[in-house]
Amino acid sequence: MINRIRDIRLQKGLTLAEVAAACDPPTTAQTIGRLETGMRNLSLVWMNRIAAALEVEPELLLRSEGSEPARVVAVLGPDGPEAARQPVEAVTPNELAGEGQWTVLAVETSCGEYRAGDQVWLRQRPPLDAAKLLNRDVLSPRAGGHFVFGRLIDGNGERVSLLPPLSGQRQTIVEQPAWLAVAEMLVRRL
Repeated sequence: MINRIRDIRLQKGLTLAEVAAACDPPTTAQTIGRLETGMRNLSLVWMNRIAAALEVEPELLLRSEGSEPARVVAVLGPDGPEAARQPVEAVTPNELAGEGQWTVLAVETSCGEYRAGDQVWLRQRPPLDAAKLLNRDVLSPRAGGHFVFGRLIDGNGERVSLLPPLSGQRQTIVEQPAWLAVAEMLVRRL
């Protein structure tokens, strides 16, 4: 069975030992290496343990043999683009992301650093996470089907303050937001 454990682990910047320690219960780096290379069978139990350690859905660890996946072929560094040290399967950002529902904000008119046609992909978080989201762009629902978007400058879960992306606008305060969605990915056509 072809698996993507190694590719996902490398894109997340984790070592074999880090993945092994993150498993519940912890295991050894050698065991993770054997599972990656197929020297040990990837059972359903192992698949669930490793997926939880990598913070991805278990089915993401498997790859179909029929279609050729996109590959990372070059890396852009300080001296320009260079060939990748080893071929690695590209994993889409939404597959790598953590928990929480995705929400998308479509930009119709250029606003601050966002251009018309951009899509801002946001991950929903509970309001109690507000302190962890300070100085990040956040979308918050308001009464009557309205929303507020801007830089989170203050918040405690029951009340948050957002600074809109356009200069000269005043901060907006949202009382008891149902959720906050933090910007994690910008999709922009070139």
